[in-house]
Parts: sequence; C-alpha cells; structure tokens
Amino acid sequence: MNTLRMPFQLRTLREGGHALLNLPMAICGFVLAVSGITVSAGLLITFVGLPLMALTLLTLRAFGDVERARARLFLGTNVPRPESPRPRNGRGGPLAWTLAVLRGNASWRAAAYALVHLPWALFTFTVVAVFWAAGWGMLTFPLWFWTIERYTDEPGVGVNVDGEGGGWVWDSPPEAVLVAAFGLLTLIAGAWLIRGMAVVDRLLVGGLLGPSAAASRVRQLESDRSVVVDASAADLRRIERDLHDGAQARLVALAMDLGLAKEKLTHDPQAAARMVDEAHGEVKLALQELRDLARGIHPAILTDRGLGPALSAIASRCTVPVTVTVDLPHRPAPAIEGIAYYTASELLQNISKHSNAHHATIDAWHTGNHLMLHITDDGHGGANPTNGTGLAGLAERLTAVDGLLTITSPTGGPTTITAQLPWRDRTPTAPAAR
Repeated sequence: MNTLRMPFQLRTLREGGHALLNLPMAICGFVLAVSGITVSAGLLITFVGLPLMALTLLTLRAFGDVERARARLFLGTNVPRPESPRPRNGRGGPLAWTLAVLRGNASWRAAAYALVHLPWALFTFTVVAVFWAAGWGMLTFPLWFWTIERYTDEPGVGVNVDGEGGGWVWDSPPEAVLVAAFGLLTLIAGAWLIRGMAVVDRLLVGGLLGPSAAASRVRQLESDRSVVVDASAADLRRIERDLHDGAQARLVALAMDLGLAKEKLTHDPQAAARMVDEAHGEVKLALQELRDLARGIHPAILTDRGLGPALSAIASRCTVPVTVTVDLPHRPAPAIEGIAYYTASELLQNISKHSNAHHATIDAWHTGNHLMLHITDDGHGGANPTNGTGLAGLAERLTAVDGLLTITSPTGGPTTITAQLPWRDRTPTAPAAR
C-alpha cells in the first residue's frame, strides 16, 4: 500500500522538483565555471588572471551555497558549509587572499561540481519530465479522454495507428481505466527512480560542496577536545570541592582540637587525653577520605593489577550483586584502561542509585581494534541519555576518544549498555605497576 502512495507523497514531489530544477541550475553553474575558468586561464600571463580566477572560484563557492540551500529545502539534506579560505600565517592583503582562494580545496571542488553536474542534471530532468508527463497524463486519462472525440476529428487516442487500420484506439471507459492503471504504474516506477536519483544528488552535494574529510575531522577533533577540556575542568572542580569540604575541613578541625588539647595537657590531662583520642579518630576519617579521593582520581589497583581486578573491586562496592567477566589478552593503553574503568564505575553507580535491580553483569573483552564493555541489569529500565542524566556526558566522553555508547533500556527493563573503545596497546615505556 505504501508503494501505491509513493508517487503522491510530499517527499517524492520535493525530490522530483529538485530533479527538474537541476537542469537550469546546472546550466548556470556550467556556463559560469567554463567561461570564468577559461577566460581567467587565458589571462594568467597578465596581472588580472589570478584575481579573475579567484573571483570565479569565489562565485562558484557562492553558487555552492545556493545548491546546499536547494538540497536542504528539497532533499532534506543539511550539508555544512566548507571551510573558508584563510591566508597562511594569518597575513592579510589582496595577494594573500587570492592565493588562499586558489589553494582552497573547497574552491576547486565547487568548480568540479559545476562541471560534472550538467550531464547528471540533463539525465535527471529528462527522466522526471518523461515519467511525470506520461504517468500523470495516463492517470488522468479518464477525466479528459471524452474531449478528444467532442473537439477533434479523432475517435480517441491512437497508438501505432497506420493507414490500413492497424494499432489501437483508446476511446471507451474500460480502456480509459486501463490507461489510468498503466499511468499509475509509470508514476510508481518514476517515484523509485526519483528516490534513487535523489541519493546521487545528496552524494554530489555532500561530497563536492560540503567540507572535506580532513576539515570534518579537524572540526570533530576540536569538538572532542572541548569536551575533554570541559570534563577535565569539571573533574578538577570536583576534586577541589571534595578537598575543601572534606579532608581540608576535617584537618582544620583536627588542628584546633589538638591546640585545645595542648592547652589542657598541664592542668587537665584526662580531658586532653580524650581530645587526643577524638583527634585520632578524626585522623582516621581524614585518611579514609583522602584514600577515597585518590581512588577517584586514579585507583591504585588499576595501575598495579589492571582492568580486571579493578572492575571486580568496584563491583564489590556496588549495592547490587554483580558478575564480572574479563577476557583481555593483555592490558590496553593506560588512557583506554582508565576510561573503561570510569565508564564501568559510573554505570554501576547508576545501577545502585536508580535501577532497583537484583543482579547486574559486567563483561569486558578485546575484539579486533576495540575494547568492548557490556553492562546489564534486571532493573526497571527507562534509562535515557536525552533526559539530562549522566549518560549523555558519558557518551560525549567516549565520543571524544572515537568511542561509542549504545543504550537499550525499555520501560520495565532489562537495561543493556555497551561501550566500545578503540584498542591501543601499551607502549613498552608504560609502567605496568608502580
């Protein structure tokens, strides 16, 4: 049933309209590219050749802006704008900007789009024009076939009619219905062709008028770097807050208690002894807080023994029974090992606080070029990173190192979370233990 609706869907009409507009737009771009590049190339022996070539390329980049807007409107494809030309070393001046435009990869890709788009646009225009004209004409044939006999000398629409009476003449209502059926089939075939041609159009616009692969990678790295910097700043603020509100405040109180005990030592030794005993207890609590804080910064068991024992240690502290299975041929790079540890730690904290689960599992293994971490629980489910939870931040941290976090958590459970991290071996200089 969906196939029968395809010719009349808004998507098909938009993509077909885009294909029809391809030809006039491609003619404009082709004429601009050929005339501008040819004339400027011929004038390269003069001082106006390079500026004219740069002006042509800038005009083609602007034409690319129009094509990206057209793709966004008709194809629903949002192609980012390519990188702008930048003079080397940030030095300005007309010559520097001219050379920046000429060196720009995006400028020449815009010129290539204008050149290669014309034959493709001619093909798409012809296909859509033929299929739509024939299809809509035959589909609406029952509405207008009677006008032929009334206003012309012909009894109906003739097909392969010759002077000897051969061929067919469509002049009756049943034949009109049959023609309409053929028209519908033609429109369906045209809709499939339109969908396929739209895929090619998206590839052309994205590949030639979008940012280059290198520029996209740079943008991704810049975004990932900002995520890492923000996460590091948040961790530093957390450590500072924990030190200020925890161990530091306890040590200040301890220093004051010891000062009072020192004053009472000569005239009230028993009170001084009690205060020293209380201070001893405070020292133990402060040491425990410092150990917990150090474990949060980087646990010693992870450094000394690796990911398997470290995962078992955090599983033992979870309020839900956890089964840990680790199958790693050797230890990965310390950075990957640390990210895997903190990912598992945060997920286990979520299980303890929010899942109401009775059991959970952690599986870690090495496959291909990835370290896989698989965590499940039999809780009530409903985990969703779009609700402002810590899962969104965790997914961003994994993305910053080319990792991936997938979450399956239907209401009622169970919850399954898989973290995929790039595998990097430990360098020979990386210490395995302290």
